[in-house]
Amino acid sequence: MAIAESELILNPDGSIYHLNLKPEHLAETVITVGDPDRVEHVTKYFDKIEYKVQKREFHTQTGLYKGRRITVISTGIGTDNIDIVFNELDALVNIDFNTREIKKTHTSLQIIRIGTSGAIQSNIPIDSFIVSEIAIGFDSLLHFYDSDHIQLPAISKALIEHLNWDENKSSPYIVSFDKTLGNHMISDLAQKGITVTNVGFYGPQSRVLRLPLHDNKLNDKMASFSYQNKKITNLEMETAGIYGMAKLLGHKAVSMNAILANRATGEFSKNPKKIVDQLIQYTLNKLVTI
Repeated sequence: MAIAESELILNPDGSIYHLNLKPEHLAETVITVGDPDRVEHVTKYFDKIEYKVQKREFHTQTGLYKGRRITVISTGIGTDNIDIVFNELDALVNIDFNTREIKKTHTSLQIIRIGTSGAIQSNIPIDSFIVSEIAIGFDSLLHFYDSDHIQLPAISKALIEHLNWDENKSSPYIVSFDKTLGNHMISDLAQKGITVTNVGFYGPQSRVLRLPLHDNKLNDKMASFSYQNKKITNLEMETAGIYGMAKLLGHKAVSMNAILANRATGEFSKNPKKIVDQLIQYTLNKLVTI
């Protein structure tokens, strides 16, 4: 059955609505970054760039790195944008834009987030890398989809009890990385951890400027949580949405985090651009060895 024009929206040139991409513009290996300017910080290492486009916060470049075709796309900040980007990336490979029907053969993308993050454990050093083995979503994105089968409810239940979670807040959902892709990205330079995806940068991450917090002990309670001897390591704003949407749509995803801040010690990186650049190079070189 053809998908209605109101659901699958295409631009007059046949490209997908928000990303402004056509199927031929997308590689099967995709790197996501939050900041549109960071796209070129990745593709400056490419041997060749074959396509560039930008619409709103969605900046895309596709090219070759050591013989591997890779697309780099900016998502902007937050899981609301992840919902847009991942549905449209999937549509580009798994929906026929001419017939508007789902293709009989499914294509699975490899999707790697390169992003910045803050640690909540005092023993996690500034300028280190964390690979998110598990992501905890404090947003509500996955609750709008039939997603119970991909979630980890035992961890969620234990976390809700430990945090004394307010029933007025969205129930945390928990999803793991793709084990094959994720384990490949781990090394002595990049340790695995549990990442919390927050719905904001200030209050939801317990930052205080002028507004008081509903729970000023939240970060401490998260830091003291342990499940099967695993602790929450870091906070950011996209990973849980990425893992959830990727699993639902049949794609492989992993999130790579550059630790720029340590919330427990109050430290911030003296050279954040350098550590992000090191993570970019680390990720690219790991990808070409898959």
